[in-house]
Amino acid sequence: MGGARRVTLNDVAAASGVSRATVSFVLNDDPRQTISAATRERVKGAARDLGYVPHGIARALREGSSRIVVLNIDWGLEGNYSRSYVRGLDDELAAHDHVLFVRHGHSAPHSTQQVLDTIAPRAVLRFAEAYLSGHEPDEEDWRNGFAAHAALQIRYLASRGHSRMAMALPGDDTPLTELRLRFARATTDRLGLPPLIPFAVPRPRDAGTAAVRAFLAAHDEVTAVAAFDDDIALRTLTALLDLGLSVPFDMAVIGYDDTEYGALVTPALTTVHIDAEAHGRLAARVALGLDPGGLTRAPGRVIERGSA
Repeated sequence: MGGARRVTLNDVAAASGVSRATVSFVLNDDPRQTISAATRERVKGAARDLGYVPHGIARALREGSSRIVVLNIDWGLEGNYSRSYVRGLDDELAAHDHVLFVRHGHSAPHSTQQVLDTIAPRAVLRFAEAYLSGHEPDEEDWRNGFAAHAALQIRYLASRGHSRMAMALPGDDTPLTELRLRFARATTDRLGLPPLIPFAVPRPRDAGTAAVRAFLAAHDEVTAVAAFDDDIALRTLTALLDLGLSVPFDMAVIGYDDTEYGALVTPALTTVHIDAEAHGRLAARVALGLDPGGLTRAPGRVIERGSA
């Protein structure tokens, strides 16, 4: 049995009462053509009604690349922030007739090249590329970037009267561990607080509890812990409860990245929420060579719950 016939540009042209060339100019958003808004809307409406789908291979040959943007996300960077970023990136690319292809984890160079050779993407992005490449934060970063988000934990704890703080880190290095720690330490310096003390909270549960016990034995002056993310915060919270300590009265704990599990424990986890959709939309516009103006990025904020 044959499938349904593919809707063509000729079909859209007949339905909208214009030439095939005009349909092509409208659907490809050709900036060199002056076409009235009414005609553009009529053509786009006809295309929608007919279910017209551009032939990707033909268009890639014509334009020199496909309308696919590739995003690489390293292991250890998945979370609410990256998911929010991907939503914004995907939505903005779709609004400009492009498709997002997300790759997770470290990939061998030849594997990456195979992907590039096969789909000829419009652009290739790496999540957090600037920071992974050693970018030094500027004032914008400290206002609404990664540095500002890292600083939120420390500033919140300081506002609650804590001055001797620790930072709980993963048992194994993640791509941004050192950078997060550096931003947090810079924040304690800016606030005139004693140096931040880092320690690792590994898996499984008994190993994490042993690590927290050893840390507290060596640093009984610490009254608050800023965790690398909600996962590490929950490990720390569990260890403290296993040791018979009360949270937040004996020790305050604040997470990062606002995962759903933080709201399900007792005490519920205070954490940092970051809305990254606008960051993703901005990245999409830059990747497509479009004007990035008009996008507003919501600042990160602390979700106040019971643990801090």
